[in-house]
Amino acid sequence: MKNTIDFSYFRNWFLNSQYKNNFSIEGLSSLYDYLVNLEEELETEFDFDPIAFSCEYSEYENLEEIKKTYDCIDNIQDLENNTTIIDVVGTDRLIIQNF
Repeated sequence: MKNTIDFSYFRNWFLNSQYKNNFSIEGLSSLYDYLVNLEEELETEFDFDPIAFSCEYSEYENLEEIKKTYDCIDNIQDLENNTTIIDVVGTDRLIIQNF
């Protein structure tokens, strides 16, 4: 038995939790869309586990900020070779799957 989580529930859970600073509003929208599309692509349903999402994904202002965290990354190609990248629509921010 699984619950259907819409974007409002997804967003509000984060905004009303200790994880409210992990993602911007735009980032939450992009992450939600990514996860829904991934479910469809894999033909499976994910459990709503926002703590796991917060541990697995991080939002950065831009590639330069990512390069400060991951010294093995010199450019976007390096990043693409190492992890999943989610563009935060309408911004320069990126969400990546931590590696």
